[in-house]
Amino acid sequence: MPETGYIVAVLAIAFVITLTLRALPFAVLKPLRESELVAAMAAWMPVGILALLAAATFRDSAAGHLLEALTAAAVTVAVHLSCGRRTLLSIAAGTATFVLLVNLL
Repeated sequence: MPETGYIVAVLAIAFVITLTLRALPFAVLKPLRESELVAAMAAWMPVGILALLAAATFRDSAAGHLLEALTAAAVTVAVHLSCGRRTLLSIAAGTATFVLLVNLL
């Protein structure tokens, strides 16, 4: 059985590491709010995510569902532009369109 000092040391180290890892994001948050890089990422990440999802869909759809994929992409773009650029809403609408078209046609 380990000695009490050893157990206390391990618990203290675990406590310091846990506290540091939980507090670090809050300490870094203020400078990041004023960062141009973070602002640029906030603008471009949704577009990048949509582009990756579209590329994956079109790659997997080459086996016979290309028309359905193109229709779903058009729905995604239309919903994204018409509903205030809400990324999750447009992705959900495009995904639902693709799933419905593939299963109903």
